[in-house]
Amino acid sequence: MRDFVQSVVQTLSVDDSKDRVSVVQYSREPAVQFYLNTYTTQGEILDSVRGLRHKGGRPLNTGAALQYLSDNVFTVSAGSRRLEGVPQVLILLSGGRSADNVDAQAAALKQLGVLTFAIGTRNSDKFKNLARLMVSSQVYFKCSQLLFSCLFSVDTAKKDIVFLLDGSDGTRNGFPAMLDFVERVVEKLNVGENKDRVSVVQYSIDAEAHFYLNTYTTKDDIVGSVRGLRHRGGRAPNTGAALQYVRDNVLTSSAGSRHLQGVPQILILLNGGRSSDNVDTPASTLKQLGVLTFAIGTRGSDSAELQRLSSDPSHALSVSDFTDLPSVQEQLSSVMSRVLVRSTPRTPTVTAEKKPAGRDFVFLLDGSDATRSGFPAMRDFVQSVVQTLSVDDSKDRVSVVQYSREPAVQFYLNTYTTQGEILDSVRGLRHKGGRPLNTGAALQYLSDNVFTVSAGSRRLEGVPQVLILLSGGRSADNVDAQAAALKQLGVLTFAIGTRNSDSKELQKIAHSPTYALSVSEFNDLPSVRHLLKSTPDIFFMEITPESPTIPVDTAKKDIVFLLDGSDGTRNGFPAMLDFVERVVEKLNVGENKDRVSVVQYSIDAEAHFYLNTYTTKDDIVGSVRGLRHRGGRAPNTGAALQYVRDNVLTSSAGSRHLQGVPQILILLNGGRSSDNVDTPASTLKQLGVLTFAIGTRGSDSAELQRLSSDPSHALSVSDFTDLPSVQEQLSSLNMSQTLYFLAEKKPAGRDFVFLLDGSDATRSGFPAMRDFVQSVVQTLSVDDSKDRVSVVQYSREPAVQFYLNTYTTQGEILDSVRGLRHKGGRPLNTGAALQYLSDNVFTVSAGSRRLEGVPQVLILLSGGRSADNVDAQAAALKQLGVLTFAIGTRNSDSKELQKIAHSPTYVYFKCSQLLFSCLFSVDTAKKDIVFLLDGSDGTRNGFPAMLDFVERVVEKLNVGENKDRVSVVQYSIDAEAHFYLNTYTTKDDIVGSVRGLRHRGGRAPNTGAALQYVRDNVLTSSAGSRHLQGVPQILILLNGGRSSDNVDTPASTLKQLGVLTFAIGTRGSDSAELQRLSSDPSHALSVSDFTDLPSLNMSQTLYFLAEKKPAGRDFVFLLDGSDATRSGFPAMRDFVQSVVQALSVDDSKNRVSVVQYSREPAVQFYLNTYMTQGEILDSVRGLRHKGGRPLNTGAALQYLSDNVFTVSAGSRRLEGVPQVLILLSGGRSADNVDTPASALKQLGVLTFAIGTRGSDSAELQRLSSDPSHALSVSDFTDLPSVQEQLSSVMSRLNMSQTLYFLAEKKPAGRDFVFLLDGSDATRSGFPAMRDFVQSVVQTLSVDDSKDRVSVVQYSREPAVQFYLNTYTTQGEILDSVRGLRHRGGRPLNTGAALQYLSDNVFTVSAGSRRLEGVPQVLILLSGGRSADNVDAQAAALKQLGVLTFAIGTRNSDSKELQKIAHSPTYALSVSEFNDLPSLSSVMSRVLVRSTPRTPTLNMPQTLYFLAEKKPAGRDFVFLLDGSDATRSGFPAMRDFVQSVVQTLSVDDSKDRVSVVQYSREPAVQFYLNTYTTQGEILDSVRGLRHRGGRPLNTGAALQYLSDNVFTVSAGSRRLEGVTQVLILLSGGRSADNVDAQAAALKQLGVLTFAIGTRNSDSKELQKIAHSPTYALSVSEFNDLPSVRNSQVYFKGSQLLFSCLFSVDTAKKDIVFLLDGSDGTRNGFPAMLDFVERVVEKLNVGENKDRVSVVQYSIDAEAHFYLNTYTTKDDIVGSVRGLRHRGGRAPNTGAALQYVRDNVLTSSAGSRHLQGVPQILILLNGGRSSDNVDTPASTLKQLGVLTFAIGTRGSDSAELQRLSSDPSHALSVSDFTDLPSVQEQLSSVMSRVLVRSTPRTPTVTGKKQAPGRSSTGPNIAKWWKVCGQCGCPSRCSQTTGCLDLCNWNKGL
Repeated sequence: MRDFVQSVVQTLSVDDSKDRVSVVQYSREPAVQFYLNTYTTQGEILDSVRGLRHKGGRPLNTGAALQYLSDNVFTVSAGSRRLEGVPQVLILLSGGRSADNVDAQAAALKQLGVLTFAIGTRNSDKFKNLARLMVSSQVYFKCSQLLFSCLFSVDTAKKDIVFLLDGSDGTRNGFPAMLDFVERVVEKLNVGENKDRVSVVQYSIDAEAHFYLNTYTTKDDIVGSVRGLRHRGGRAPNTGAALQYVRDNVLTSSAGSRHLQGVPQILILLNGGRSSDNVDTPASTLKQLGVLTFAIGTRGSDSAELQRLSSDPSHALSVSDFTDLPSVQEQLSSVMSRVLVRSTPRTPTVTAEKKPAGRDFVFLLDGSDATRSGFPAMRDFVQSVVQTLSVDDSKDRVSVVQYSREPAVQFYLNTYTTQGEILDSVRGLRHKGGRPLNTGAALQYLSDNVFTVSAGSRRLEGVPQVLILLSGGRSADNVDAQAAALKQLGVLTFAIGTRNSDSKELQKIAHSPTYALSVSEFNDLPSVRHLLKSTPDIFFMEITPESPTIPVDTAKKDIVFLLDGSDGTRNGFPAMLDFVERVVEKLNVGENKDRVSVVQYSIDAEAHFYLNTYTTKDDIVGSVRGLRHRGGRAPNTGAALQYVRDNVLTSSAGSRHLQGVPQILILLNGGRSSDNVDTPASTLKQLGVLTFAIGTRGSDSAELQRLSSDPSHALSVSDFTDLPSVQEQLSSLNMSQTLYFLAEKKPAGRDFVFLLDGSDATRSGFPAMRDFVQSVVQTLSVDDSKDRVSVVQYSREPAVQFYLNTYTTQGEILDSVRGLRHKGGRPLNTGAALQYLSDNVFTVSAGSRRLEGVPQVLILLSGGRSADNVDAQAAALKQLGVLTFAIGTRNSDSKELQKIAHSPTYVYFKCSQLLFSCLFSVDTAKKDIVFLLDGSDGTRNGFPAMLDFVERVVEKLNVGENKDRVSVVQYSIDAEAHFYLNTYTTKDDIVGSVRGLRHRGGRAPNTGAALQYVRDNVLTSSAGSRHLQGVPQILILLNGGRSSDNVDTPASTLKQLGVLTFAIGTRGSDSAELQRLSSDPSHALSVSDFTDLPSLNMSQTLYFLAEKKPAGRDFVFLLDGSDATRSGFPAMRDFVQSVVQALSVDDSKNRVSVVQYSREPAVQFYLNTYMTQGEILDSVRGLRHKGGRPLNTGAALQYLSDNVFTVSAGSRRLEGVPQVLILLSGGRSADNVDTPASALKQLGVLTFAIGTRGSDSAELQRLSSDPSHALSVSDFTDLPSVQEQLSSVMSRLNMSQTLYFLAEKKPAGRDFVFLLDGSDATRSGFPAMRDFVQSVVQTLSVDDSKDRVSVVQYSREPAVQFYLNTYTTQGEILDSVRGLRHRGGRPLNTGAALQYLSDNVFTVSAGSRRLEGVPQVLILLSGGRSADNVDAQAAALKQLGVLTFAIGTRNSDSKELQKIAHSPTYALSVSEFNDLPSLSSVMSRVLVRSTPRTPTLNMPQTLYFLAEKKPAGRDFVFLLDGSDATRSGFPAMRDFVQSVVQTLSVDDSKDRVSVVQYSREPAVQFYLNTYTTQGEILDSVRGLRHRGGRPLNTGAALQYLSDNVFTVSAGSRRLEGVTQVLILLSGGRSADNVDAQAAALKQLGVLTFAIGTRNSDSKELQKIAHSPTYALSVSEFNDLPSVRNSQVYFKGSQLLFSCLFSVDTAKKDIVFLLDGSDGTRNGFPAMLDFVERVVEKLNVGENKDRVSVVQYSIDAEAHFYLNTYTTKDDIVGSVRGLRHRGGRAPNTGAALQYVRDNVLTSSAGSRHLQGVPQILILLNGGRSSDNVDTPASTLKQLGVLTFAIGTRGSDSAELQRLSSDPSHALSVSDFTDLPSVQEQLSSVMSRVLVRSTPRTPTVTGKKQAPGRSSTGPNIAKWWKVCGQCGCPSRCSQTTGCLDLCNWNKGL
C-alpha cells in the first residue's frame, strides 16, 4: 500500500502548489498521518509516506473513517480547497468488509462532491498486486485519467456556453455593445449539434431565455437571432434570480445542456450594476455544478459581487463601459483556454467509452390470472433484453418483479452480478397468478422498495433508471399518483400492453405517451424489442424529475419534528420534548387525520418513529416522553434534512404527500450546521414541504432563513425553555398562505385558458360561449407577445382546440375560435378536464409561462354539475397558482363552482365586483390616532408625564364617531390595548380612561412586537380604524429606550399601510431607531425626559394635514399621443402649461413629469429632470405629437408604476409626498387597464382621468382613484373648463391621500351564533333560553343584510337548527326560534360542541363572513359542567377571532365558563335561565362595542445586559489521577498542587480550591467551600494519600465534576461570573470516552489545563483541554515544576487573574414571603410580629437596607416593593395593617417565581445589579400544591439567599430544597414559636453575608489598550512585587515568566 501511495504521489504536481496530499490510516478509529496543508513539497510527502508504520487494531470501521474525513479532512482548516472549486479525490485502499455501516457516510462524501475510488481485494495480503493494477488494470487506468487530468477526460472539443445579459434600465445605452460582443465570441466558436452550443438569456427584474442550447445548431442562426434582440428594460437587476433561472431552465438536459456527458458548462455574465437581490446562494449552486462562470462588469458594477459571482475571483473582469468589451475578449479567451484544460463536470463519467456507465433495469411483469397463457412469452422477452445488456462488466443491473393483487420481487438490482445468473433466474420464473390486477400498488412498491439504494439502485449516483412494464389488462386501482411519483424520481418508464390493456392508462404510466407501446398479445413482444433496439439512445437520456401536481388536503397534515440532539442542546432537550408534546396535544391525530414523526440528529439522523408508526395522540406523547438525548458533535443539519426527505417523507413511511396532504417539517436547532444545508433545503422546498426552523441564540439566523420554506418561517428564541412563546406564533400561521409563491411584480402578460363545456346539455348555448371567448380575446395583448390563449373543450373527456403556443397573433386566435364546433357527449367530467389541464396545458411544452412567473388564468364555462369529483383537481390547479374563474348557468352546482374557483368571489356573479372595485375618497376632516406608550420598567417615573401629554393632545382633537377617534396601547414585553378606536366617542370618556391608566412594568421593551400588535389588532376595521375609508391613520409612539427586538419589519409594514408615525423618545432612546420607526426621519422627535413633553409643538406636527396647500406634490401628466389625438394635441399642451404655471416648482415643492403614449409610452422628462418652472414650460412648449396606434393605456400606466413613480425617476412617494397623475385620453384603450390602474392605487397615486367624447366613461372611472375624479370634455379644446374643477379637488389634497392602500369595503354587521344547552338538565329552562334568543335577535339588523344569525343546540352531540346563511330576514329567524324544541340527552359535551362550531358553523360554506372581517360572536347558554374538556376548543375559537359570551346558571362551572369566554369578564351568570332577561341590558351594551381581538403573542424576552464590575477571584479544581499507574508519581503531584496554591489569594476570599482524586471512580478530597484559608488547604493537600485502583475512567471523573463540583452547593461561583479553572494531572489513557464530558465542561465555561506524562494519550489531553495549547506534557510527574515555569502556564495565568467585584454587605434587600393560605389563618398575626421584629433590627434607608413583603396562597401579591418605603416606621406601619389573604393549599413555586419576576427587579427596587445581597425569608405553613424545584433553582442561580421557615405542617425536605442551603431551612412547632428562630436566623445571615455575592455582576467601563488585558494593573495589588519589573517575586524572575514581566512593564 505504501509503495502504491508513493507511486501516485510521484506523478502529482505538488511543488508548484497545484496538488495537495493527505494520508489517513484507520482500523477501529482513524488517525491522520498528515493533513492536506501539512507538507508543501513532494519530497516532504514522500519522506513521510516512507516512514508510515502499520497501525493495527480491529474491527475495521470504514464508515466511521469516512465520516471522520468529512468532518476533519475535507475541511478548510485541514487544507481542503473544496469551497474554491478544487476537485476533491479520495482513494480508499481497504482489505476487508467494514464492521459498521458506510451508506450515509459515503453519501455524505458524494454530497460534498468528493470523487471516491475504492480499491479492495479478496484478501488483505493481495495488496502487492496493486503494482500490476497500476500497469494493466483498466479500472486503474481510468483512475489515472481522472487523477492526472482533473478527474476525468474532458471533451474540450465541445462546450455549452450561456450568455447572461443584464437588460435592466442601466444598460440601455450599452446593450448594442453587449450584442456585438456576443456575436464576436460566437464567431470564434465551432458551433454544431455535437460541437459548441450557445444560449442567450436576458434579465432585469426577472429572466427570459431568448434561445436555449438546443435551439440553434448553426453559427448563422445564432448570430441572426442575437442581432434581432431588443433591450428588455426594468428596474435594478435581480442577478441572483437570473442565475437561478439559468440553473433551473437552461443548464438542463431538456434545454440542451450536456453537463451529464462531461461537456464543460460556461456562463458569461455581462452585468451593468449591483444586484438587487442576493447572489451568493445561486452562485454557489452553479459552482457546485461545476459551471465556469465569467462575470464581466462596468464601472457601475460591484467588483466584490462580480468576484463572488465568478467561479474564481480571477474570472471577474471589468471594463469602463460595454463599448470596451472587445478589450476583454482576448483576456476571456485566454482564461477560458487555461480553465478548460482542467474543467470537470459535476457528475464524472469514469468509463472510457462514450456511452453511460450503466443502467438499472426493472421489469414489472403482470402475473395475474389473465396472463397465464402469455407468461412464457414475457419471460422470453425479458431474457432477450437481458442478453443485450452489459452486466458482467458491472455496468447494467437488473431486477424482476411480478405482481397481481400485490407485488413479489423475484430478485433485486443487487442480487446478481453476472448475466448468466440473471438469465438462469429468469428461466426459472413461475407464473404468480391471482386477481385483481393492482398496477398502482405495484408501482408504489417499486418506488419504496426497488428504486432504492438498499435494493441496489444507483439512482442517486446519476445512473439512468429504466422500468419496463408488461401489463395484460386494466388496473383495478388508480395509477396516477404512483406513476407521477416514479416520474418525479426520474424513472424512465416503458409501458407495454396488449389488446386487453387500457391504452390511456399505459400512457399515464409511461414516461411520455410515445413510450406506451402495444401488441396484440404477448407472443408479439419481439416486435416491440425491435422497436426498442432501433432507438437505443433513449436509454441514455437524462430523466428530469417532474414537479408533482398534487391536490392539497388541509384537513389533515403530516408533521415531522426534527430535533437537534447534538452536545450543544443537552440542557435544552427536555424543553424541546415539552414543546413537541404541547404541539401534538393541539393536533387531531388519527390514521386519516394528522400524522406525526420525530427524528433526532447530531452527526447523523435517526427516526424515533415514522408517520405511520402511531395513530393515537397518547401513543405519540408516550413515545416522546421516553426519548433520550442523542449527543454528538456539531450537528449535520443538511444530512438530517436529506434523511427526512429520503426516509420519512415517503409513502412507505406514512407520508401522504402524493395524496396532497400538506407536509410540515418543524426543525428545532441549537447551532450552525457543520455541513451544507442549501441543497437538501432546496429539495424540500421543491417537494412543497413547509419547513419552520426554530433556533436559539446559538443558531445562525441566516441559515435558519435558508432552511425555512419562507424567511418568515424562521423563528427564534433565546433558549429552548422559551419555546412556548413561539407555539402560538407557529399555530397561527395560515398554512394555505404559505403554499403560494407571492411576488411584488409579475412578468408582463398572462396565459389565458378557456375550458368550455361541450357536453350535450350546452349545444344551444355553445354559440354564446364562443362569442364570449372572442370578446375577451379582443381585449388581450396578444400581438405584442404579452398574452397567450388556449381553448379546451370537454364532455366525457377533454380535447384541446389549440395550445398556449399554437398562435401568436390575435387574428389567428379569433379565426380559430370562430371555427369552433360543439363537441357533444356525456357525461360531463369536469374533474378529469381540470386534471388534463394540469398535466397537459399548464406546462412548458404547451406554452405555459407559469415557471417564469406569468399569471395563469383559467376561465371555466360550465353548464351543469360534474359527473366526477372535482375537489382534488381544483386544489391541484390552485397549488399551481392558477387563477380560476368559474362561470355557470342555472343548471350548474354553485357549491361545485365555488370549489373550483380561486375563491368563492371568483364565481361569475361577483366577478364584476372584483373588476370595478377599490374606489374611495379621503376625508381629512377626521383622523384615527393611536398612542403607543412604553410601559417598561425604564419609564416608571415618566409615565405620569406621558399620560399628561396624551390628555393635552386629546383636548385639542375634535372627538366623535364621525370625527377624530383615539386609541391607547401600552407595551413592555408584550402589548395591550387599553381602549380601541371605537371604544369611546366623546372626549370626556377618553380623558377619564387615560387618567385611570396604571404603569404596566416589565423588562426592556419589545417595540417591534408592539408595532405589529397595533397593525394586527388596532388599525383594523373591527377595532374602529377607518383607513379603508381614507381617514388618515396616525401613530404617536412615546418610547423610553432601545427596543429589545427588531423594529424594521413592523415599521416598514406600517409605512406601507400609509400610517403616519411620530416617534418621540428620551435620552435613553436610540435616535437612529426612532428615525427608522417614524414614517419620515423628521417625524422622530426627542426630549430630555418625559416631563419635557409639553415643549413639543405637536399641534403644528399633527395638523399639517389641514393646511390648505401641501408641502409639495409630484405631478405626472400622461398624454394620449395616438393618431386620434393629433388635432387636439396643441390643446393638451396648453392645458399642461396652464397647470404648471399654477405650481410652486422654483421653491422645490412641486415636481413635474410628462409622458406621451400610444402603442407604447415615451418619457418626455422625469420628475427630477427640471428644477425650475421655466425649464418645465420650455420643454412642454417644445412637445411634438407622437402618433401611433393602438392606444395601450394599460401598458402606459404599468410603465408609470415601473419607471416614473420611482425614487430614481425623482418620485418622493416614499417620503410621503402626494403623487398625482393627470391622464388626458382621447379614446378607449386597446389593452386591459384594470390591473395597472389598481397597481397605481396601491402605490397611493391620486389619478385624474380626463377624456373626450371618444373615450369610454366607464374605463375613465376605473382608471381614476375615485369615480368623481373622472372628468370629461367634448374635445380637448374644452380643457380649460375642467381646470377650475380640477384645481378645486386638488386644493383639498393632503399628504395622507397617497399613503393608504386600497381594498374592497368590508361588509357591515356581525355574525351571531347561539349555542344552546339542550341536555336533560335544561328542559325546564329551555323556554326561557328561547325567549332570550328572540329578544336579542329583535335588536339586530338582519333585514338590511348586516347581521346574520345561526342557532345550534347540543347535549351529547350538537345539532344545527339553522346556519348563518339559512335565513335573510328577521321574521324568518324569529319564526324558526319560536319553533325550537328541546333536544334532550346526556352527557353535556360542551367541548365537542365548540369544536363543531369551529369546523362547521364559523365557515364560509355555512355563511360565516369571518374571512371578510365581519365580527364573529358566539353566545353560549349552558346549564351545567361539561363532561368533556373545553380548553383546546375554546382556544381554537379565540384563535379564529370569535368573541364568545358564556352564560351559565348556578349548576354551571364558573371557571369553565371563564375559560370558554373571550375573557373572564365575558362570563356571565344567572341563578336560573328564567333570570336571563336581567342580562339583556348588559348584553346590549357589550354587543354594541364587541370586537374580536387577535390573540397576542408573548415573545421570548431579552436577558438583562449587565454591568459594571466583574467578580473577584477564581475557583480552582485539581483533578488528580490516583490510579495504580501513578503511585510513584503521586508525591510529585501533591507538591505541584501545593506550589500552585501558595500563589493564590485564598485568605482574602478571592480564590477557592477543591481537590478531587480518581481512578475507576472519583472521590472529593475537599470542595470549593470546604476551606477558606490558604493554611487549611495546604494542610489538607499535605495529608493526601494515593487512592489506587483501575481502570482509569477520566470521562466519568469529568462528568462528576460537572454534576457535583462546579455547582453552587459545592461552592462554585460560576453563575456569579467567577472564572472556573480545572487542572488535570493524568498519567495514562482513559478507559472510557472523554469527548462528551470534556465538551460539557467547555460549555460550562470551565478553563481546563490537561497535564500528562509519557504514558498519556496526547490527543486525548488535547480534547480535554480548553484548547490544544492548554494540553501540557512532562516525561514523568517529577518534572511538573517545569510546567509551572512554562510560557503556556503563565499565559494561562494571565487569563486567571481577572473578573473582580466587591460585595457591599453594608446594605441588603430583604423580601418576606408569607404563606397566606387557609392553613395559616391562626398563625398569621405571629408572622406579622416576626416580620416587625426583624425589621426593627435592620438599618432601613434608601441606600441602606430595603424591605418588601409578599403574601401568597393560590397566587401571590406584593403588599409593598423594595422601593416603596424608605423608613422603618413606614414599613412597620404597613405590616401592622396587613390582612390574611386566604385561599386553598399554597402554590409556593408560583410565589417564588412571582418574587423573581416582579420583586427582585430593578424597577421594583432590587439592587442585585449593584451587588447588594438579596435575601428571601419564607414563612410557610404547609406543603406546596405546585412544583417548587425550578423556581427555587432559579433563585439560587440568581444568588438569592433563601431562608425557609416552616411549621409542623410543612414538608421538611421541601423546605431544604427551597432554601439556598439545607442549613438555611429552619423549623418551629407553630408560628407563635418564631421568636425562637430569630437569633438563629440572624446568626446564619451574618455568616453568610460575609461571603455572599450577587449573581449578575457589572463591568467597569474603563477602556484599555488594544490587545492588553485589563487585569494587569491589579496583579501588584495581590502579589508581592519585586521592584525591578513588577513581576511576582515568588516566580524568582525565571525565564518562563519573562513574557508576563514584559507585559507588566508595558502597562
